[in-house]
Amino acid sequence: MSDNDPSVAPDSERAALRADCANCFGLCCVALTLTASADFAISKDAGEPCPNLQEDFRCGIHTALRPKGFSGCTVYDCFGAGQKVSQETYGGQDWRSAPDTAQQMFQVFPVVRQLQELLWYLTEALSLPAAGPLHAEIGRALEATERHTRRPAAELAGLDVAAHRDGVADLLRRVSTRVRATAPRRKKRGHRGADLMGARLKGADLRGADLRGAYLIAADLSGADLRLADVIGADFRDADLSGADLTDSLFLTQTQLNAARGNAATGLPGRLTRPTHWS
Repeated sequence: MSDNDPSVAPDSERAALRADCANCFGLCCVALTLTASADFAISKDAGEPCPNLQEDFRCGIHTALRPKGFSGCTVYDCFGAGQKVSQETYGGQDWRSAPDTAQQMFQVFPVVRQLQELLWYLTEALSLPAAGPLHAEIGRALEATERHTRRPAAELAGLDVAAHRDGVADLLRRVSTRVRATAPRRKKRGHRGADLMGARLKGADLRGADLRGAYLIAADLSGADLRLADVIGADFRDADLSGADLTDSLFLTQTQLNAARGNAATGLPGRLTRPTHWS
């Protein structure tokens, strides 16, 4: 982390946790399974290249994914796993020129993707002043997770990533409890894992709420105050975030925003960007 203030994550560290498709071998377009639905116009098995993937590993319909029926592709985020596996784990050797590596590479990619997502959350946790008493433990967890991402391919393929994730999840829960306790006028709001599909929460005061893993599909959260709300793993597909305040929501990701609806009045953390399809 930063040599100065540990509560501030340098842009370079955030950049490593963002997808760099130009340095990836189109891994998300090959390694993942697609199922024909409102998110994907086709079905394909894991390990089968998407027909839109070009020889240079770029998407042939990148600028028209939504109108072509591939909105799911615009939501997905590998947290930088694509370029790490392509350029570090496999040293720039792609699966087309070295087909014997393909099966293992496609197995390693989702493992590293999970680890990179944990790095995103831990980097954010280390930036939270209220989590100060836990910063040393967070730093150790971050370093251990980073070491895992740099293991040889064979070790990554057999890594028990679920066990590591469970340990990090416990730490992030403790971080969340500390930070949410600082929310003004905080009430007991236990919505963890709740089914809030289509819920009418327009203008709701959800400051400090525990929304971990909540199902907020198509919920009306327009104008809602989600500051200091823990939204890790919350499903925001088609949720209306117009005018909502998420400026310091905990563990919010670009994937969640990309899956939701919003507008220019939606307040966002500086580390995330406003989706281009928002009004």
